[in-house]
Amino acid sequence: MSTSLYYDASRATALTPTETAAIESIVTARQSSFPYPDEESLYLYEEGGSEPDEIVAGSTKIPFDPDRMMAVLEHVLGSVTELRRAVPDAEWRVHLDDFDLPWDESEGYFLPS
Repeated sequence: MSTSLYYDASRATALTPTETAAIESIVTARQSSFPYPDEESLYLYEEGGSEPDEIVAGSTKIPFDPDRMMAVLEHVLGSVTELRRAVPDAEWRVHLDDFDLPWDESEGYFLPS
């Protein structure tokens, strides 16, 4: 059974061109700095998600390899933190399968201990 990290943002208004450019820049930079090219990285769905007000949605399959698991999670959570900061007025949800991950204004998304 695999574990995935899911992330989405919703709001009544569509992304602005400036927000879209910021998201594209973040995705490009974060994907190019991803440490494991053979693993799944930050992945945003085309055209947002399946809900009417979703403006950003995506998921990442987390590797089983314990040596890679934490590095992948930390990198993708850092990526989603940057996305949230680029579109701060949306309602964001980030969860590891059914477990919602907390948001901290200074730290961003993190795995609670």
